[in-house]
Amino acid sequence: MRTTYMAKKNEVERNWVLVDATDIPLGRLSTVVASILRGKNKPTYTPHVDTGDFVVVINADKVVLTGNKANDKYYHRHSGYMGGLKSVSAGDLREHNSPRLIENSVKNMLPNNRLGRKQFTKLHVYGGAEHNHAAQQPKALDIQTLI
Repeated sequence: MRTTYMAKKNEVERNWVLVDATDIPLGRLSTVVASILRGKNKPTYTPHVDTGDFVVVINADKVVLTGNKANDKYYHRHSGYMGGLKSVSAGDLREHNSPRLIENSVKNMLPNNRLGRKQFTKLHVYGGAEHNHAAQQPKALDIQTLI
């Protein structure tokens, strides 16, 4: 009788992946990045174990918002005090803090539990073309072939 393979935490091999966000729609980029962070692109994927890779996203300033999302899509946060609701449009967020736009999108595609929070720590987003992870020798991933 054959049993299903379940990955162990100490058996997982993690790689570094470099993704260029230039001229790629936000949702398409986020789904690919979220699946890499979860490890769904590997044959050893196990739902309850963090089998994903580290992801470095560069050129977050150049991500594309299709349709009228730059004006119509809003991100909300609340301070906890009365009248403490703060809202910012996706276009303004892309102008002022583009890494946070991608981080919010990817974070909402990960599981809402301890495992998802641990997987989210492996995401590194940079607005420009420079990043601090050259020592890890990340492999460039062409997103155009995946979407």
